[in-house]
Amino acid sequence: MRIATRTLWIVFRLGFAVLLAEAATAQELDAPVMERASDDLDTCALGRVTGLKADGDGFLAVRSGPASGHRKLDELHNGDRVWLFDRQGQWIGIVYGVEEVSCDPIEKDRIVPHAGRKGWVHENWVEIIAG
Repeated sequence: MRIATRTLWIVFRLGFAVLLAEAATAQELDAPVMERASDDLDTCALGRVTGLKADGDGFLAVRSGPASGHRKLDELHNGDRVWLFDRQGQWIGIVYGVEEVSCDPIEKDRIVPHAGRKGWVHENWVEIIAG
C-alpha cells in the first residue's frame, strides 16, 4: 500500500510539472509586447473586444506575434477587456486577464512587465474605451 501511495504521489508531481511547463510554453511569444516611452503620455489604453459576429468564428485569436501566421495562444470574446500597449501594423500587443495595470509614463521602451497574459490581436476587433 505504501509503494502505491508513493507512486501516485510521484505521478501527480510529474503531471503537475508537465502542466506548468505547458502553461509557460503557451505564454512564450514570438514577438514580445513592448511598453513604449512617450513624453508624458500614458503607455497603454484600455480596450474591449467587439464586433465579432455570432455566425463567424465567435472568437478573436490571441497570437504569439503580430501576424495571422503566428501560433494561436488563446481566444477572446465580445466584451472581454484588454490593455493595449504595442502596435505593429494592424496588430496590437495586449495584456489581459488582469483588472488593472499601470499606464504611467516610462523613460525608455521595455518589455511589458505587468502581470497577466500577453499576446497579439488584430485591431479590427478592439475598441478603445479609455486612455
